[in-house]
Amino acid sequence: MENPVILFDGVCNFCNSSINFIIEHDKKAFFKFAPLQSEIGKDLVDKFGLNNVDSIILVEDDKAYTHSTAALKFIKHLDGIWSWAYIFIIIPRPIRDFFYKLIAANRYRLFGKKEVCMMPTPEIRSRFLG
Repeated sequence: MENPVILFDGVCNFCNSSINFIIEHDKKAFFKFAPLQSEIGKDLVDKFGLNNVDSIILVEDDKAYTHSTAALKFIKHLDGIWSWAYIFIIIPRPIRDFFYKLIAANRYRLFGKKEVCMMPTPEIRSRFLG
């Protein structure tokens, strides 16, 4: 894969908002996207043995990153001040992941969910795989 791919829960409102935020702050179109529910999403999950992960996954340089590490690795590439949030990588992963997983486990209750995956607009469709 040429560009890093962000896999996300396509029916999660919070995840969809996060993808829209990334698109808005990734002016160079560095990232590609695929819902976990898509064929390419399922194939990548299987390839990396991440069947028990149902939140954002970053696939970059033939490696998969999950939870807070995935989030921080893609934040590092965003435009403007957002990339500075990568400094939180210095916090030990178990602590970061505790808070990440707490939000992820409650994301449907807190933010709701859709019946179907989001449909990208024609302007950004080329950034979505599958």
